[in-house]
Amino acid sequence: MTNAPFDLTGRTALVTGAGKGIGRAVALALAVAGADVVLHARTGTDLDDVEKEIRAAGRSVRRWLLDLSEPARIPAAVAEVGPVDILVNNAGTIRRGPTVEQSYDTWREVLDVNLDAVFLLTRALGAGMLDRGHGKVITIASLLSFQGGLNVAAYTASKHAVAGLTKALANEWTARNVQVNAIAPGYISTANTRALRADPQREPSIRDRIPAGRWGRPEDVAGAAVFLASPAADYVAGHVLVVDGGWLAR
Repeated sequence: MTNAPFDLTGRTALVTGAGKGIGRAVALALAVAGADVVLHARTGTDLDDVEKEIRAAGRSVRRWLLDLSEPARIPAAVAEVGPVDILVNNAGTIRRGPTVEQSYDTWREVLDVNLDAVFLLTRALGAGMLDRGHGKVITIASLLSFQGGLNVAAYTASKHAVAGLTKALANEWTARNVQVNAIAPGYISTANTRALRADPQREPSIRDRIPAGRWGRPEDVAGAAVFLASPAADYVAGHVLVVDGGWLAR
């Protein structure tokens, strides 16, 4: 490990879903730590603000626009990204509702983004990391990588799956100096949790169970991403790092 264990100078990171929420916070934190950043989103307007902030921090930044709900497009489109040292699979979607009322199309919509796109991106960009002999892959998992949740069957299945994929790839890639890990955020104030935070019954029941006494902020997750992307985590592999204000400890 270097004398600056959290320094990412000279590294390039791709962050998917970087326009808002956790992705935006992670992209900014990686830039502050020294990384140049490739920002992914479906549309360029989502990235205007975060791009300006990264440039203001003195780092190089560029965009990669792609709709990850069409995973078949990823193998060809990923060539536009170029080599990266750090991949943060953050983009995700959720569809709430009783399972018996959910269509197969809805199931596939969630799995396409949360699992298939993660697999295809990681396989494509991880191949270059393996060839170069170094790299970091970080996937945003969830508390629902461990629990079942309510009315989110597809999301829960996808997040259990990415936790398993993280461990499987770590077994294959760690000996070649590519560390694969995940972060499992707790209840974070983002667009994905807007419906829960607006529910007058569920919101206080969730908050009351969190030992920290509050919902998390996207910035609460960003430090964990910097750690896992840095030389400080060179001996961390196949781990799902929970950032939940103590939720799972209850």
